[in-house]
Amino acid sequence: MIIDDEEKLRILLSRIIGLEGFEVLQAGDCRSALKKLAQSDIDVVLCDVKLPDGNGVELSKIIKDKYPLVEVILLTAYGNIPDGVQAIKNGAFDYITKGDDNNKIIPLLYRAIEKAELSKRVQHLEKQLDSRYSFDGIIGKSKVIQQAADLARKVAQTDTTVLLTGETGTGKEVFAQAIHQAGLRRNKNFVIINCSAFNKELLESEMFGHKAGAFTGASNDHKGLFEEANNGTIFLDEIGEMALELQAKLLRVIESGEFIKVGESKPTRVNVRIMAATNKNLKDEIAAGNFREDLFYRISVFQIHLPALRERISDIEPLTKFFVSILSTKINKKISKVSDDCLEALKLHTWNGNIRELKNIIERSVILTTGDEITLQSLPLELQNNAVHNKKGKQLSAFDLNSAEKLHIQKVMNYTNGNKTETARLLNIALTTLYRKLDEYNIV
Repeated sequence: MIIDDEEKLRILLSRIIGLEGFEVLQAGDCRSALKKLAQSDIDVVLCDVKLPDGNGVELSKIIKDKYPLVEVILLTAYGNIPDGVQAIKNGAFDYITKGDDNNKIIPLLYRAIEKAELSKRVQHLEKQLDSRYSFDGIIGKSKVIQQAADLARKVAQTDTTVLLTGETGTGKEVFAQAIHQAGLRRNKNFVIINCSAFNKELLESEMFGHKAGAFTGASNDHKGLFEEANNGTIFLDEIGEMALELQAKLLRVIESGEFIKVGESKPTRVNVRIMAATNKNLKDEIAAGNFREDLFYRISVFQIHLPALRERISDIEPLTKFFVSILSTKINKKISKVSDDCLEALKLHTWNGNIRELKNIIERSVILTTGDEITLQSLPLELQNNAVHNKKGKQLSAFDLNSAEKLHIQKVMNYTNGNKTETARLLNIALTTLYRKLDEYNIV
């Protein structure tokens, strides 16, 4: 958009710019310019400094405050250094003199367009990032997962150290990402390190870095992940696997914000938020002498336990449909439905691998499916057999008390991984009674 009270100049510039393939709008004053900005998707504004109802330098600030992705180039009939300085402070892309700099307008316009498009792409990526890693990306409405998400939301706006516990595949990294994304450090680095993926020496080097010559093969200085995460967040996954010597070094970082690189003598200071995760019972590890008690109390200031998938059966359907949607798009298939018997079979499974196992099974099913619906036949044989055995059982009405009893027994059996003695104990019934009911309802 060109903003200038000289109509002939506006028309001339419009023709020149239009020949480059751009759509050009015109405005003769501040008021009409702001109205058109509100109605149109404009990337670049060419604005005169002297306008009938205002000043272009002041208008540039109004535009940048209201439309930060719009680039503003100011035009003036005579050079004025203070105005130019103020225009740049207000966020203007550039400031040029009319007449003398006419040959600069088109190249300058292309650079401004390029910056505007880059800003739009960055904003789009940030929105995708927010969507992918925000709490909205946590699928499920079950009470247990919503309770965990509520705790995570509350701690996100603080710098408190968080310990995420739960079985493998329950989504601890997803929660850590969501906490970071909703927190005070969301625009800084989120660095992940899997403590079980390295031996003690390599893990120390990865976490804290090393100086050249610190050990054989260390030919260059190496920046550790704590430095990479400075002012951001570091997520220590599977912290229960960390060697005791490194636990002592981690404790020092938490207490003082300092560590010493391998082969270095002076400390390096960092300001990071620490989050950790484990599938182990760290109190049992403390009792066994494998984990420092003082470190446990430092990292577990705020604990969040993530439930196993078998504890949130109602979330299997939305999770399945979510995975079908993203995985079918990934491999360019149009799959929009999941059959009822397929969903029922998924709900009967024990899910020892939790959400990660569900995702893998759905990916397999998507690959095998030729139509637009995921069916029972696309599931692994084990899950198909569970569904077949369940169908052979007594057909019960949804309103029948026995139906509720059967479903409850099945859930407890899933929870105990089929351990009948433990199931009977949790149900507070005799083992013989459990066997009778398993036979009556044909629960395998």
